[in-house]
Order: sequence, then structure tokens, then C-alpha cells
Amino acid sequence: MSLVDSGYRWPAMDTTSGPSTPAPDPRPGPGTIGELVQRLEGMQDAMSAADGRQHFLRVYTNTTRAVGEELRTASLGGFLDPPWVERWDLAFAGLYTAAFDAWMRGESTTPGPWAVAFAAARDRPTDPPLRHVLFGINAHVNYDLPQALLSVITDQQFDDPMVAERRRRDHEHIDRVLASRVGEEDRALPGSRTLTDRLLTPLNRQGTKRFLKEARQKVWRNAYALSKARVIGPDAYGARLRELEKLCADRVADLVAPGQVILKLARDGFGVVLSGA
Repeated sequence: MSLVDSGYRWPAMDTTSGPSTPAPDPRPGPGTIGELVQRLEGMQDAMSAADGRQHFLRVYTNTTRAVGEELRTASLGGFLDPPWVERWDLAFAGLYTAAFDAWMRGESTTPGPWAVAFAAARDRPTDPPLRHVLFGINAHVNYDLPQALLSVITDQQFDDPMVAERRRRDHEHIDRVLASRVGEEDRALPGSRTLTDRLLTPLNRQGTKRFLKEARQKVWRNAYALSKARVIGPDAYGARLRELEKLCADRVADLVAPGQVILKLARDGFGVVLSGA
């Protein structure tokens, strides 16, 4: 079923202007993972119990806390470059909180993928919590993660095989930290489950590593394509980022449309790929 046929209406995007960019927050951003967790916890505390956005935010807060724990203890093997990982994680989270704040202010600059996910949380807050978690993860990974990588890797470093490999290995270790949280986060999701949701719970856990690996590969392809466009100049970069925004918004909208989200992910995959990437 196409998005048009599904009847789901999501916010229109202006594909002729620049990519949606929330206004910069005048407040200083978190400088450590600990400060970031405090910011995320504050966002949770300000939400009502009926807010559909709480489900992704709770999972994101817990996984961010787990990354901070791994940075401190290296209990799962540790990162090759912990200071770089912390900078990257802060940049990554900053894109989410900027989109969240823009939506709260009612700004049209909310990036397309997040506008779709937030609209679904507003319009369908009683949908199964797992679905809202997956909408948010998809927007955050596919759209925000390539941009976060660009903020902490220079164009010259993208072309340096040794540096790029170190960054990829730390990315793989982030995925290991996230995978270690899947069972606990799945059990903690509130509310009742449909029979299909219950039957697919083993797939949720077993499929996580496959989804993470697929997403990681596509994120790096997209980040490399954005880096190449950035070298050419602002217009080329803006065009590629608009393309990514549209691809990611369409992907989240497909997940939001009627149907089983996990089955859609199993059928079509998690990520998106820029043309020629």
C-alpha cells in the first residue's frame, strides 16, 4: 500500500529550499554524557503520562546512560577513542533535542522525519509503545546519525582509511552496547501487546543485530556521500541533505502507515540510501 492510499497525512516538506534546520538553542548544550542524561530526564519529567513521545525518549535516555557507563567502565570491551565517542554522542543527541524543541515551539523547521514521528505521537498516542520507539529510532538513526558523524569527522578523515576504520569500529561497539539493552527495554515497555506483537517479540530481539548492522552500513554510505557534497560546497551539501531528509521522512511515514512495523522492517530493511551512495 502506498502512503497516499493509506490515508495517512504527514507534514508537507518544502523540497525547493534548504533542509529543515531548527533554530539554534541559545542555551549551552550538555558538555558530558552525564549532563546529557540530565537534560533527557528533564524532558521526560515535563511530559504527561499520555504523551506518545515518552516511549522513544525513555529508551533513548536509558541507552544514552548505558553508553556513558561503557565510557566509564569499558565493561563490554571499551572504545578505541572514548573522547571522540562522547563528542559524537553529544552531537547526535543535539540533533534530536533541537528537533524536539522546534516541534514544541510549533516551528515548521522541524526536520521531516521527526515531524512525522512527532505527529504520530500526537495523533495516535495510544498506539503500542514499541511502534513509537521504532518511529523515533528510525528518524534518529537514518537522518541524524550521518549528520552527527560529519560533525566529528573531517572530510580529510573520511578519506583516511586508518581513521575511518577506527571510527567504524567504535560505531560497531556502540551497536554492541545498544544490543545489550534490547531485552530489558522490550520487557519494560508499558501497555498491552497485540497477539502479533507478542509473537514477534523474539524477532524484535533476534533481529536487532541485523537491523543495527544494516543501518550502520547505510549510515556510513550516506555520511560519506554528504562529506563528498560538503567538499563541493554549501549548495551541493544542502541538496544532498534535502534528499536525505525526504528519504527518511518517507521511510518513517511508511512505518507509521497501517501495518505491522516489525514486518515492514523485516521486509524492506531499516535504513535508506542516498542516490549513488
